[in-house]
Amino acid sequence: MTDLTELTAVQLVDGYRKGAFSPVEATRAVLERAERIQPEVNAFVRLTGEEALDQARRAEERWRRGEPCGRLDGVPVTVKDILLTRGQPTLRGSRAVSPDGPWDEDAPSVARLREHGAVFVGKTTTPEYGWKGVTDSPLSGVTRNPHDPSRTAGGSSGGAAAAVALGAGPLALGTDGGGSVRIPASFCGIFGLKPTYGRVPLYPASAFGTLAHVGPMTRDAADAALMLDVVGTPDARDWSALGPASGSYTEALSGGVRGLRVAYSPTLGGQVAVRPAVAGAVRRAVERLAELGAYVTEADPDFTDPVDAFHTLWFSGAARVVQHLRAGQRELLDPGLREIVGAGARYSALDYLAAVDVRMELGRRMGVFHGSYDLLVTPTLPVTAFEAGVEVPKGSGYRRWTGWTPFTYPFNLTQQPAATVPVGTDGDGLPVGLQIVAARHRDDLVLRTAHALYGADTALVTARSAG
Repeated sequence: MTDLTELTAVQLVDGYRKGAFSPVEATRAVLERAERIQPEVNAFVRLTGEEALDQARRAEERWRRGEPCGRLDGVPVTVKDILLTRGQPTLRGSRAVSPDGPWDEDAPSVARLREHGAVFVGKTTTPEYGWKGVTDSPLSGVTRNPHDPSRTAGGSSGGAAAAVALGAGPLALGTDGGGSVRIPASFCGIFGLKPTYGRVPLYPASAFGTLAHVGPMTRDAADAALMLDVVGTPDARDWSALGPASGSYTEALSGGVRGLRVAYSPTLGGQVAVRPAVAGAVRRAVERLAELGAYVTEADPDFTDPVDAFHTLWFSGAARVVQHLRAGQRELLDPGLREIVGAGARYSALDYLAAVDVRMELGRRMGVFHGSYDLLVTPTLPVTAFEAGVEVPKGSGYRRWTGWTPFTYPFNLTQQPAATVPVGTDGDGLPVGLQIVAARHRDDLVLRTAHALYGADTALVTARSAG
């Protein structure tokens, strides 16, 4: 019998259409899987079994009549507990957020999923306010890696990544302000896309400003394209949202990579020390791109590490996030979050604007770079998943999570689309990710290239089932 938890969203929809199985069967299987994995990996802050089954029954009836209400009718999805979901508390990983509500509004991406008939099975874990690159919080504890529960799932969308990797829903909504979709997707061995800023509308606006993106976390690039076709549409509540996409991302998948100009930067010009197992897996995947017809050149983008500017913007955003809290509420915060809040509160407006200047120059440099290259390819991270419950690998000497994520946060500053594709494992069986970056508004190229890699006969890691 088919294990419905191992199917992609595309496969589920095809099965519903053919009558091979139903939304109720798929939802029940996903809920059972979620309940089974939860004690070990802690991917969820809340499962909504009865509501999900009720949604699935309505979807099943629509399919029975041959009248699905949208492109994801009956497909189980999860939502990171940063994004508003009607009828459910959104606590953002914080004991300082009251669960009382009212919770009467969907975030734009959640609203689009609902309109297309998606079945909401639960809210996934996040560090407090999504502030760091691993997932643990005073509210919900530590989220663990599906491949080794002693390791971190990454963050801040760690619960989403673990859920997809273990079959607890093929689609997940995550958020990414410095790598928070790509980091956990890489550590957990799934696909994650940070679309061009504004492609997926966001409301309420993030205190982290235009660093914050919403993106799909899925089993493969085809599912992400389908999901982006649904959630990547305008919403009047987001003044910075882009207009309608020029075409379907799903339809653009088939173009392949032949003739694309690909710059491969293994270390950002020697700025990043990459573990040999990571470097080797990424290089083999890059060689496969060349075999598929891409013109691959080893070339580095022209920028130095913008971490100081990123910290100014990120820490200032964190200070703004908690500005409304009383002293007693602040004592409830993650100690690391309290530290960066203190730093952020000390920056001046001139400091902030100087960081914006760095950001604008970085964007200019990357714009020029993409005049010569269609894509930039790097490792997603220089390391694989490390010990759960800590912000940085022990003995690394890093002070903050940005020390081990130098490939991800620059492209939040530039607002470019960037995705991670699983391309192998290290000696401990932990996934390695390859990052694909394109010029702003060229999400189609990122998805197309990732889809080509998934279709190639390589050692791509697939999401592990818990069966």
